[in-house]
Amino acid sequence: MKDFHYLRRKFKRRYARTRRGAPRIQRLAPAAWLAAPLLAALLLPLAIVPLRGGGQPAPKAVPQATERPVLPEAAAGEAPQPEVHVYLSQSGQIETLPLEEYVSGVLAAEMPADFELEALKAQAVAARTFIMRRLVAGDSSGVPVPGADVTDTVSHQAYVSQAALERDWVRGGKSAGLAKLRRAVRETRGVIMTYKGQPITASFFASSGGYTENSEDYWNAAVPYLRSVASPWEQEITPNLAATYTFSISELIGKLGLSGKALPASKDLAASGGAKPVSSSSAQMPVKVLSLTAGHRVKEISIGGTVFTGREVREKLGLRSSQFTWKRKGSEIIITTYGNGHGVGMSQWGANGMAKEGSTATQILKHYYSGISFVQVSTLLKK
Repeated sequence: MKDFHYLRRKFKRRYARTRRGAPRIQRLAPAAWLAAPLLAALLLPLAIVPLRGGGQPAPKAVPQATERPVLPEAAAGEAPQPEVHVYLSQSGQIETLPLEEYVSGVLAAEMPADFELEALKAQAVAARTFIMRRLVAGDSSGVPVPGADVTDTVSHQAYVSQAALERDWVRGGKSAGLAKLRRAVRETRGVIMTYKGQPITASFFASSGGYTENSEDYWNAAVPYLRSVASPWEQEITPNLAATYTFSISELIGKLGLSGKALPASKDLAASGGAKPVSSSSAQMPVKVLSLTAGHRVKEISIGGTVFTGREVREKLGLRSSQFTWKRKGSEIIITTYGNGHGVGMSQWGANGMAKEGSTATQILKHYYSGISFVQVSTLLKK
């Protein structure tokens, strides 16, 4: 593995030439287009962060931090910015633009402009931290073609291109909303979150059912700044916090991969475990929750005698969350989920609820990311 300081020096040389201005669009060479499907197949499983609800792989754990400084003011002046090369999945082009303009595009895609300003500022810091972690590490995992740092999809961070911002926001009557997003970016200019001096994996998701998750309950890797914390603020303000799914028993068996397996005969079986227990009255598919996570989601569940993780059930059935209830109604199975997303890191609706109650971006971020510090990008690159 290359030395971190060598990578930082390489990174600084790469971006020293950065200048502000219109983004550059690079068309891929024919050879790159031919190679793209193969590269996508090889690299896509390595994609990280998802956001809000994806299946990102685990970040590496680092030692516990003790320092908790307040969020600094954005740096004055026009210090050179790193460039970000974004693969635009719809056009197949690569857009190159300064860091802060990239963060504005992410903010436009990831959080509604009518959210509170302090929530938008917290999201801007999280988005900036996410991309800086990749840039400093030289991480281009999950990108289907060479020459790009990140895609514009939720496999990394959703992103609205500069052309789309001009077309849909400026000329589309949403100039005031875009100005608010850019204000959030401007007021946090250059600020990122670090842990022991390195940018964190700033994962985030839409909403929780009351608690966030420990990282190891989703990724099987314990990360000290991604701890389960209470998140009650979204309960009253999140639209469609609970979502209901209806499956036939045969459909459920097929989606869970239980076809052909002998299901034990059973009478009514009530499952236990936690504030929102799963239950089933299905004689054909007995269900029992075996354990819950610290975030009150299903950790392990037995369905028809086969043990699944809550994440597996969520992904196999296409559920919004692994916090769910389960019951039978006639010949159908009804599953109700609470919250939306993987649950690790910052809840976006929770951040908005905190901001509505007067919390600052600093307070929001330090609540959802335990033991983090704040630094300027320019300071990070000078080390």
